[in-house]
Amino acid sequence: MIIAIDGSAATGKSTVARIVSEKLNIIHINTGSMYRAVTLGLIKSNININDSGAIINFINSTVIGFDDNNIIQLNNKDVSEEVNSIKVSSLVSKVSSVLLVRKWMVGLQRTVAKNKDCVLEGRDIGTVVFPDADYKFFLVADLEVRAMRRKKEMDSYGENHSLDKIISNIVERDDLDSKRKYSPLREASDAYRIDTSSIKVDNVVDIIINKISLKNKKETS
Repeated sequence: MIIAIDGSAATGKSTVARIVSEKLNIIHINTGSMYRAVTLGLIKSNININDSGAIINFINSTVIGFDDNNIIQLNNKDVSEEVNSIKVSSLVSKVSSVLLVRKWMVGLQRTVAKNKDCVLEGRDIGTVVFPDADYKFFLVADLEVRAMRRKKEMDSYGENHSLDKIISNIVERDDLDSKRKYSPLREASDAYRIDTSSIKVDNVVDIIINKISLKNKKETS
């Protein structure tokens, strides 16, 4: 069973996907954190995203994955805090638009989820990675709500930035994500849309689980 949860930055995908996976006792794969880990690795290696040769060498010598506690790792090192820095956030959409990186990540995500029951969250799960996913959801939220969520998250990591700067970063990411040539952010035609602006996380989770249960009942009746 594959559950795809897509949406723009700070719409609540990660929290919702994690809780859904816990309630259903299945694997949670945060594909966004995988792209962030790649971005962090490129930054640390001082690699220009236009240098195809350097990126190929990076891909061949880099391991992206999760530990037993589902913490994102870069070459077997916990980078869960570093990947949420404003520097990574400002570059991740550009890195994600690089075809070499995109193909690498899509292949890795399919391999990780192969023959497993998973909740995958990202921007192209229901359209590119798993277009035949059993269940598809697309989360949206108002810009200011998303910015406040991201600011709260960054504050918790000791990254204190103004709300205006975070809003600017989100707007830029939305533009890059929706306009990139490969795997752009778009809502799957068969996805169920949920506006999380004024809904509590638990309510969003309930909506998703109820939709899954309802579809299961229809298929077995």
